[in-house]
Amino acid sequence: MTEHPRDLEDSYYYRLMRRAIDRIDAEDGRSLSLEEIAEEMNLSPAHFQRVFSRWAGVSPKRFQQWLTLDHAKALLKERHTTLETADAVGLSGSGRLHDLFLRWEAMSPGEYAQGAQGLEIFWGWFESPFGPALVMGTGKGICGIAFSAETGPEPAMADLKSRWPGAVFTEDPMQLEPMVARAFPKAGETGEVPLYLIGAPFQIKVWEALLRIPTGHVTTYSDIAAAIGNPLAVRAVGTAVGRNPISWLIPCHRALRKSGGLGGYHWGLPVKRAMLAWEAAETA
Repeated sequence: MTEHPRDLEDSYYYRLMRRAIDRIDAEDGRSLSLEEIAEEMNLSPAHFQRVFSRWAGVSPKRFQQWLTLDHAKALLKERHTTLETADAVGLSGSGRLHDLFLRWEAMSPGEYAQGAQGLEIFWGWFESPFGPALVMGTGKGICGIAFSAETGPEPAMADLKSRWPGAVFTEDPMQLEPMVARAFPKAGETGEVPLYLIGAPFQIKVWEALLRIPTGHVTTYSDIAAAIGNPLAVRAVGTAVGRNPISWLIPCHRALRKSGGLGGYHWGLPVKRAMLAWEAAETA
């Protein structure tokens, strides 16, 4: 299929803005001037500012600010919400995320205990705002998203496959493409993204709690533990958050430490910072 010229242009800028975000998130990137970043991207400052603002929703300078630890602390102070409060005031709605509607169902505990024996899982690599994304899914929905910018592709693949040892894995990006397009939409696009949660019952309870955190807000591990009716299980909650297989769509990146620290992130802290900054841009 021949790509439309506008699609080619969008693809070019998509990759360019991915590079720009990586550069801004580098150790010295948050101190670079607009002119310095634009020069590295081989664009004029005015052109770079215009393109970046169109793709990220904010200026490069504002994005730099949102990638800092101070931003995470401010989020926790100003936009921290307990999950009970989010439900009470209707913030979480029915699983709304970036104009997306998430519909999910979970595998039965018995099926999970058998390692998803015989389940066919399709997989493929896709571009995302946060670098190369390995997406896995079944006929019921997306069951896994891994980001390889920090880990590399082989560890990402091995990680997801190890979670469901009894499954049959089939490379078939075309099978997944419609769901992936809705998971990482272009501006103005909407759609329903089906998810298939494959995990132990406790993990699924934690992941369902994560789905109730509104875009642009954050929570803490202790809040999640309280929300699932087990306030003493903070450490176990942290482990379940880290084992979330559907990164981004099940927003484990919105779980912070009480201190405002980012905590860990399975696919690398630069990816977590970029996700929080991206959402801050969308809800500004």
